[in-house]
Amino acid sequence: MPNIITRNIPNGITSCNLFCGCIASYMAFQGDFRMAMLFIVLGAVFDFFDGMSARLLNVSSPIGKELDSLADNITFGLAPSAVVFSLFMEIDIPEFMSGVSDLLPYSAFIISVFSALRLAKFNLDERQTTSFIGMPTPANALFWSSLAICISEGEYLQWFNALYLLLLVFVMSFLLVSELPMFSLKFKKLSWKTNKIKYIFLIVSISLLVLYGVNGLAAVILWYILLSVFLYKKI
Repeated sequence: MPNIITRNIPNGITSCNLFCGCIASYMAFQGDFRMAMLFIVLGAVFDFFDGMSARLLNVSSPIGKELDSLADNITFGLAPSAVVFSLFMEIDIPEFMSGVSDLLPYSAFIISVFSALRLAKFNLDERQTTSFIGMPTPANALFWSSLAICISEGEYLQWFNALYLLLLVFVMSFLLVSELPMFSLKFKKLSWKTNKIKYIFLIVSISLLVLYGVNGLAAVILWYILLSVFLYKKI
């Protein structure tokens, strides 16, 4: 029987994910999108290893499952909301939206709400053992942090306004709880025949990251969505 230290290793790793999410949220509110993205990525790494360690040590528990969802909603729900909140402060507000300009940044927290719904749905949905139904919250968080860097540090700040950002908030929030099947990157075998789509996705994704660096991560997530939609339409 695992001792008390072994039983709590996965929960400790999950807590590191939560810790990273808190720092990412703070950095995002400060407008430091690169540091926010760094801690979101670190949180995603801890999120990957907490489940793996639980399986390796055979110490899965109901508390661990609940803690994992709570941590994920901070790192992949609140943190991207904070990113979008700060981004609203930097971009132009179209004149016809000036009457609600003070309220617009708070629409960013719709992402947190739908991330929580997504995580609750994932915990109960037995269809999502080998693939996903709807956008995974880590992918959504990485999209927003990369997009914020791309917009705030690039030439896109000149034409990307609050209307586009608001529409993106609604679209990405909808994708979180949608019934769109989205493939997982888990490999059971390494053969091309059984993993053709995954290899194509990885080849294009690596090319985007080589060309554009962290700015290309938002494009990678869009590529992931488009490829999933294409596969869904073929079914």
